[in-house]
Amino acid sequence: QVHVVESGGGLVQAGGSLRLSCAASGRTFIDYYMGWFRQAPGKEREFVASIGSRGTSTYYSDSLKGRFTISRDNAKNTVTLQMNSLKPEDTAVYYCAAKIPPPSRISSVYDYWGRGTQVTVSS
Repeated sequence: QVHVVESGGGLVQAGGSLRLSCAASGRTFIDYYMGWFRQAPGKEREFVASIGSRGTSTYYSDSLKGRFTISRDNAKNTVTLQMNSLKPEDTAVYYCAAKIPPPSRISSVYDYWGRGTQVTVSS
């Protein structure tokens, strides 16, 4: 069992930045592949980024690559999503999730989820 809690969401103007954090507890953090997903009102949950257990492998949604950066600190059991040049269409609830490798962009195969943190980007 892995428990994950997101933080760092909020209201930001277009062009601004936010840094989301995900704190994990429970079983050995380094065993898990971590991902960020988001869900906007009326839309399906979509893949944002993911990172391998040792932080050397990262994957991004093609539409977000270059603006978002995922990283992890296994000593602190945290995963971070740095979001730059934010746009109103980035407004969504952002979720952190964990799974046993291999990597995946499919939300349904992730085993553990946080409750999400709201990100709102104003125009």
